[in-house]
Amino acid sequence: MSVYLHDIPLDQAKSVFQDALRNANLWQILAVEEIPLDEHAVGRTLAEPVWAKMSAPHYHASAMDGFAVRAFETNGALLTAPKTLVYGEQTTYVDTGDPLPEWANAVIQIEKTEPVTAAGELDENVRQPYGIRIREGTTPWKHVRAMGEDMVATQLVLPAGHTLRPFDLGAVAGCGHVSVRVSKKPCVAVLPTGSELKAIGEPVAAGDIIEYNSLVLAGQVNEWGGDGIRFPITADRFAAIQETVRRAAVDHDLILLNAGSSAGAEDFSAHVIASLGTVLVHGVAVRPGHPVILGLVDRTDGEGVVPIIGVPGYPVSAALTGEIFVEPILARWLGRRPYEPETIEAELTRKHVSPLGDDEYARVAVGRVGDRVLAAPIARGAGVITSLVRADGLAVFPAGSQGQPAGAKIPVRLYRTTAEIDCTIFAIGSHDMTLDLLAQFLTGRGRRLTSANVGSLAGLVALRRGEAHFAGSHLLDPDDGSYNWRYIERYLPETPITLMTLVGREQGLIVPPGNPKGIHSLSDLVSQDVLYVNRQRGAGTRVLFDYHLGQAELTAEQITGYEREEFTHLAVAAAVAGGRAECGMGIMAAARALELDFVPLFQERYDLVIPTEHLNSDLLRPLVDLLQDGDFRADVGRLPGYDVSLMGMIQTKNGIV
Repeated sequence: MSVYLHDIPLDQAKSVFQDALRNANLWQILAVEEIPLDEHAVGRTLAEPVWAKMSAPHYHASAMDGFAVRAFETNGALLTAPKTLVYGEQTTYVDTGDPLPEWANAVIQIEKTEPVTAAGELDENVRQPYGIRIREGTTPWKHVRAMGEDMVATQLVLPAGHTLRPFDLGAVAGCGHVSVRVSKKPCVAVLPTGSELKAIGEPVAAGDIIEYNSLVLAGQVNEWGGDGIRFPITADRFAAIQETVRRAAVDHDLILLNAGSSAGAEDFSAHVIASLGTVLVHGVAVRPGHPVILGLVDRTDGEGVVPIIGVPGYPVSAALTGEIFVEPILARWLGRRPYEPETIEAELTRKHVSPLGDDEYARVAVGRVGDRVLAAPIARGAGVITSLVRADGLAVFPAGSQGQPAGAKIPVRLYRTTAEIDCTIFAIGSHDMTLDLLAQFLTGRGRRLTSANVGSLAGLVALRRGEAHFAGSHLLDPDDGSYNWRYIERYLPETPITLMTLVGREQGLIVPPGNPKGIHSLSDLVSQDVLYVNRQRGAGTRVLFDYHLGQAELTAEQITGYEREEFTHLAVAAAVAGGRAECGMGIMAAARALELDFVPLFQERYDLVIPTEHLNSDLLRPLVDLLQDGDFRADVGRLPGYDVSLMGMIQTKNGIV
């Protein structure tokens, strides 16, 4: 196999790797070990079945505090014709769990007996009466835990391949075992490489990257039952990487060689693997993650080989490489089934285009709106680790499909439970920084908030299509200066809507510290020497900007950079902070968050557009209540440029209700 990148289909790549592992006797349980039966056994996978050594219980046991009896001797006892059983001859007292006398086959609850003397009088000495009086009969084995009720000796208690849970330990102990035989934990070396990488906690400068892929990969390995061992960062030098791989090949079962993003790092990985063994696959037609390398390297002691996976440097690619390639190998080595996530069918909220020749694993947010389950694609960049944090699941678009249109039914492999999905509030619309606070507060009230930042107009369109529970909007009506109603009537004419204010906020120009270009008004943007960054078409901030451009008798053509778009206030601030722009319109809180200067220009109102059917639902009730919560209002009020005086107020076309 050539060491140079050459994509092959995902199924073929898996097949090639698995065949190589089979030929090396590595497509099976690696080893078996016996461990004590204690709390540390939880999470381990049984390499052999557990058979009951003894029955549980191993004797007939009383299930009640009461009196052991022969059932036939109670026959005929009635409320009006009680029977007396002689203590020591026909009955004896037993506590719950006591062995049943060999002659007895039933227990009468103590509260259904009366202790009596030989003369038939009540006797307060409950434990040693002459006898007991009963007023109803019983049946054989009533209130008795028969021998083997729980488990019978020689019975299969747990099969091989089962991952032990806390209550499994009780069953294993209860049938007589003191240890269990489990699959050895695969030991996986995670090797981060890259001269640009810095360890967590080290100071970083421009061009430096905090190395956290090894943390994610080792965490995945541990979650899947292996033992992830993180090596220190190795610089991009062939000999250094080669030596690190050699050391890992001494006593590890699998090596994950994670390449940094610097030029040539990918080639280093392939050539290092080739120098120490065999490159089987270099390039898989899957997105994200196509530069994956699959290979084998010789063990340092010469005894066999160690599988090695060259993991791409981008964090999303690295994490998904773990899910696609590493987890199935660990499952095989542990003797369990590969993880199979719960899969549901959901409707795409917008068209999704996939690369023609690749299988694509697309991250999606999932929510239930009415009787529909919806999947909204999340940013697909392989470097956006937060896309995995926000994702509720993965939608797999097979090679050749080129994606799916909006409204298409697609399977989604869930990262969350359906119960979590059912507690999710789906918001689509304009971005506002208070939505993150809203999400945090809602978590404490049993709700999740998932928001997609697509702009105010797109949010109203999403509501029209029934794809969200509410939309954030701040669309200015240029005719009368009001907010949102004009657009609601245009885009949602048939939908009963409640318009509820979230915040008032200050909009203005975000500029670098010190405002080096001396920008104080929109007129100052009319200069070839000021590079502007805009919000996307349909965003409320874009509408506001265009309105005031017109008021100032300026045109878009006069603004350098007008056509460059970002989707959130923070993205605009990041563009200015990173030097990609010298000015952009946004809110004060976004400027302050990135330590930028801010030129205040306009006050505006940011509302929640809520279909009335959702407003009155149990799902949204905690959200509505939260807008009156003092702690929430105080936290929002501390954000720069925010006004909470109208929070929770219902707006009509004629003013506040």
